[in-house]
Amino acid sequence: MRIIVPMAGRGSRLRPHTLTIPKPLIPVAGKPIVQRLVEDITKVCGEPVEEIAFIIGDFGDQVEKDLVAVAEGLGAKGSIYYQEEALGTAHAILCAKESLDGKVVVAFADTLFKADFTLDTNADGIIWVNRVDDPRAFGVVQLDQDNTITEFVEKPQEFISDLAIIGIYFFNDGANLSKELQYLIDNDIKDKGEYQLTNALENMKNKGLKFKTGKVIEWLDCGNKNATVFSNQRVLEFEKDINKTDASAIIENSVIIEPSMILAGATIKNSVVGPHVTVGKNSVIENSVISNSIIQNDAMVKDANFSNSMIGNKASYQGSTKDLSVGDYNEIKD
Repeated sequence: MRIIVPMAGRGSRLRPHTLTIPKPLIPVAGKPIVQRLVEDITKVCGEPVEEIAFIIGDFGDQVEKDLVAVAEGLGAKGSIYYQEEALGTAHAILCAKESLDGKVVVAFADTLFKADFTLDTNADGIIWVNRVDDPRAFGVVQLDQDNTITEFVEKPQEFISDLAIIGIYFFNDGANLSKELQYLIDNDIKDKGEYQLTNALENMKNKGLKFKTGKVIEWLDCGNKNATVFSNQRVLEFEKDINKTDASAIIENSVIIEPSMILAGATIKNSVVGPHVTVGKNSVIENSVISNSIIQNDAMVKDANFSNSMIGNKASYQGSTKDLSVGDYNEIKD
């Protein structure tokens, strides 16, 4: 089994937090989004994962080393591929053509999920879906009475289905997927100006492949600040075993309301922190009341009262604004 992770996008909707690091490396409940994603996928695969291939932009040597380490931590080989121009989902996956072989899971790295099934690796393909209120922003699927997918539609403006494709796919034959993606590129077949994976899926279905759906219990988007903070909240609620304070953290005259996570080296004085707060490594919080927020590493927060917020790495904030999005290295006094 191989996992292919396209993650070359700039993460514009999550700025300023993605100005210094790629969106998939933003931490949720103490771990980068992409690490949580591949860990969760390996849990449902039902067989060993031999390779995890990451498709990235020009993110720098350290990011590449971190991604390889994520793969190796799961007992897999880590591979790096590059997408130099954003030309669509089909093009992004094809950038890892050399790794499209055998059984493959493709997972776009801006989503987290909760599921309780084991992947049926004998199926031709499985598309993971979730019901949404407004399907116009998503690719969706239609099903027949046997729950086999009959149609793939990219961002329908009129109602067709509310089963949205969440960006995780299983293919029994990675080489066949590669061939179908290459066909789109070679024949310049685009939808809404880009090479779309849904077009390849439709072609594969028309040739007789049967795709089933994998329905997740919960789908967590990490596309913008509010969604990422909410995902942090839900992960803390899912995984009760991570709701703890690291032994090296210093807690003085303070209350930690669970579920929350306080990472190594953090210092909290004269404060109330939680629920649903992640405090990063070596960050300092003093004289503050904070809930439902992500504070990244080496940050300083003083005399603050806020919720639904993200404070970046090495950022400093002092004030009482209720809803914040402070990027890395910024210093703000209110």
